[in-house]
Amino acid sequence: MAEWVNEYKGKLVSPEKAVSVVKSGDWIRYTFGVNTVPVLDKALALRIPELYDVQIHAGVSMRPHAIIDADPKGEHFTWNCTHMTGIDRKYFKMGRAYYMPTKYSEEPRYIKENSIVDVLMVQVAPMDKHGNFNLGPTISHYRACADVAKTIIVEVNEDMPIAHGGYGHYLHVSEVDYIVEGGHTGLPQVSSPNPTEVDEKIASYVLEELRDGDCLQLGIGRMPNALGKMIAQSSLKDLGVHTEMLVDSYVDMVEAGRITNRRKQRDPGRLVYTFAAGTQKLYDFIDNNPQCAGYPVDYTNDRLIACSIDNLVSINNAIEIDLTGQVCSESKGSRMISGAGGQLDFVDSAYNSKGGRSFLCFSSVYTDKEGNKHSRINPLLTLGAVVTDTRPTVQFVVTEYGKVCLKGNATWQRAEKLISIAHPDFREELIREAQKLGFWRQSNKR
Repeated sequence: MAEWVNEYKGKLVSPEKAVSVVKSGDWIRYTFGVNTVPVLDKALALRIPELYDVQIHAGVSMRPHAIIDADPKGEHFTWNCTHMTGIDRKYFKMGRAYYMPTKYSEEPRYIKENSIVDVLMVQVAPMDKHGNFNLGPTISHYRACADVAKTIIVEVNEDMPIAHGGYGHYLHVSEVDYIVEGGHTGLPQVSSPNPTEVDEKIASYVLEELRDGDCLQLGIGRMPNALGKMIAQSSLKDLGVHTEMLVDSYVDMVEAGRITNRRKQRDPGRLVYTFAAGTQKLYDFIDNNPQCAGYPVDYTNDRLIACSIDNLVSINNAIEIDLTGQVCSESKGSRMISGAGGQLDFVDSAYNSKGGRSFLCFSSVYTDKEGNKHSRINPLLTLGAVVTDTRPTVQFVVTEYGKVCLKGNATWQRAEKLISIAHPDFREELIREAQKLGFWRQSNKR
């Protein structure tokens, strides 16, 4: 213990000293999810005038960043983002951000083979008696970053929960270059909006397909949150979890006795995830809880690992689908909304799991700022829309008007099924467009 304490003291520096290592042209792995670096961020912002062409590599922003406020025109720093939140979209509108297309399961490999990591800045929990800094809610790709980074700076957050893990969930003081004590900076609180009647209707269709012993992967948002609440109130037993993102609804299901993880072929008895974002309830649940296991994303999202778990059920949101089954879950036209993330990883893995099922869920329409309704089921994807899930990978599609399975279906069958769960106001128009495109047979049902 004394050895690690002495090494800690020798590496402890002020925020200003730590960020002094940053040079013009550097690539910095910065923040991801709730593991932000508010103290280092403020210190680095003060250096803006003297730095140029600094590349920030970040994603899933949960707090605004001082370096953006200090460089609003992007004359010194460039924000490169692997997955956008509302904060990142704001940077994009400012002309400050660029999207980095990512298949989330491959992120650690990108880091080791295709990226430059001059400086890694990461928030951690206080050092334990063995010299370890726990990564808390965000394991993700930080181990890969640490393996290749030229300089590692940790910002210690006294409020960080201690996350148990499989591997890759901590950094050792011996591999860290600088330590900055951030004090009590808290964690971003992320709460899902209350589910609407539409969300609850969609969730009810999915709930009908769930069975005792299923292993769940839920995305974030109102509909998955609604489903989590319904599962907690159901009679389902011995559910498991192998997911990318951990959210509050899992806590509800555990506390209701629905999740036990007993039937899993991998990590039995443990709730597996790669990063977590929610309210304090979630962070308290993770803290020093051996039932939870945080892994790097190339474990949680790896197809061979995930599909080796029987009855894996993947439930995710989508933005738009065309009549042949191409799904966009990351953009409105060419305007980025989020990112590919690991959706395709789990859509594919769930279908290839023994007894597994994949669901893509969305409301049939959305309303624009002028109050006009638009169908999310369209003849073709909006110009510029990104294909997140290709046609052959899509299994179940669910709206508030029902659920359909597209596997093994011809284009005319797909068009018929998707129109049947479109909003009634748009069905006749969709049939006419399907006829023009050659997706509609004369014998099709109306």
